[in-house]
Amino acid sequence: MTRVLGEFGESMQKEAFNIVSSDVNLVSDQDYYIEDNNIIVEPEENPEMPSLKEIVAKETSQLLQQKKRLSVRDLTKKFEQGLSEVSKLSDEPKWREVASLDRHVLLKKLRDVLDSLRGRVAGRNKDDADEAISMVEVLAVQLTQREAELIHEKAELKKLATFLRQATEDAKKVVEDERALARAEIESARAAVARVEKAFEDQELISSVSDKQIHELEELKKEVQEARRIKMLHQPSRVMDMEHELQALRTQLAEKSLYCIQLKKELARVRRPEENISDMYELDGPESLGSCLHIVPQIDSVPSILNCSIQWYRLLPEGNKELISGANKAMYAPEPFDVGRLLQAEIIWDNQKVTVTTSGPIDPAAGLGSYAEALLRNLDTEFKVIIMQMNGHDYQSKSVHVLRVGKMRIKLCKGKSTKAKESYSGSMLLCGVRGGGNVAAKTLFWQARRGLSFTLAFESERERNAAIMLARRFAFDCNIMLGGPGDRSPVGT
Repeated sequence: MTRVLGEFGESMQKEAFNIVSSDVNLVSDQDYYIEDNNIIVEPEENPEMPSLKEIVAKETSQLLQQKKRLSVRDLTKKFEQGLSEVSKLSDEPKWREVASLDRHVLLKKLRDVLDSLRGRVAGRNKDDADEAISMVEVLAVQLTQREAELIHEKAELKKLATFLRQATEDAKKVVEDERALARAEIESARAAVARVEKAFEDQELISSVSDKQIHELEELKKEVQEARRIKMLHQPSRVMDMEHELQALRTQLAEKSLYCIQLKKELARVRRPEENISDMYELDGPESLGSCLHIVPQIDSVPSILNCSIQWYRLLPEGNKELISGANKAMYAPEPFDVGRLLQAEIIWDNQKVTVTTSGPIDPAAGLGSYAEALLRNLDTEFKVIIMQMNGHDYQSKSVHVLRVGKMRIKLCKGKSTKAKESYSGSMLLCGVRGGGNVAAKTLFWQARRGLSFTLAFESERERNAAIMLARRFAFDCNIMLGGPGDRSPVGT
């Protein structure tokens, strides 16, 4: 009896296990194993087969990374592909839901079979049946958890599908906007090209017309020049005649001026008493800028001028007189400071003093003002000079140097060699030479700085006076009063 029951129990147990194993295989193709605490453990998934959620997340990140690099058309294509894939993925949970329902039904049938089997067996077989029932319950719990995860994944997939649909619509809208903008830019570019082409055509037309006009103007100029040349061959130039007449008038004016000065001196001599000792000497020479004044004796009995002490002064309008420092010779060449003023010379010998004065103020040189004004328009003006003295000593070389008078500085050089180059400052002095000599009217004294001075001879009196006027004008613009020694403060009588 016992043996029969044992066989029957073993056969029932085998049948039950066969039923359970077959049912479980229908539910899932995966293999399970039971731990000591009756927990069914699923084996780890193959790392080579990631889940669908990971695949979708990876594809989404790749799309987001490539969004900046892709064109609008490629981006639209990618979104459409992603939308189709998400649609397929959204259909997959439906099939899983159907499979899950089948699994629940199979597990319920399996539990009913085990319950019925449990009532038929006893002893060890009953324990095995209870263990199988507990395994089925654990499988049901795990199945429920798996379904919850699938529901969560389904919700995430729906959100992703919605996002991708919205992104697709936005991408299509962006594509349309970009197309419209591109069309507008193309039309604008075409209009600009048309305007440029029209402008080029107009320019070519104008240039052709202007070239023709220029050619005609050149021909007309040649005809005018030829007519002028023919006319000059048969008629002398009026400009040359006017220049010769002007030069002759200047010569006559100088002669008349000198003759007038002599008449004034004779008239003053007649009016003075005979005992006046001032008649012993007089000033000889034109009283104008660019000339030289000489002290000459009137009678033979007066002492020689070489044995007398001489000092020149400028007579100021207020009655004072200004000492001309260094002017202690019998000859003096007026400079631009002297224009419009009377000059006076004191002659002293044996405690006797005689003064001689110009008959009138020093006249300006003819044409010097306009010449200097024309030179002021230049940044700097060059004058050819010869160095007569350097620091009070005779200069051996008589080669020609260049004195460059600029708006900020004065430079004396010869080729690339520079003798002096100084900006206008309070230590700079510039005036006409205040000594004797045949070239005093063409010579000036320049102290570039303390310890460095030059005596320079110019080609003409006009250039010497123009250089002095330019330098003083530029120095005045730099707030510097440029003059000679002692010219800054008048000396009262």
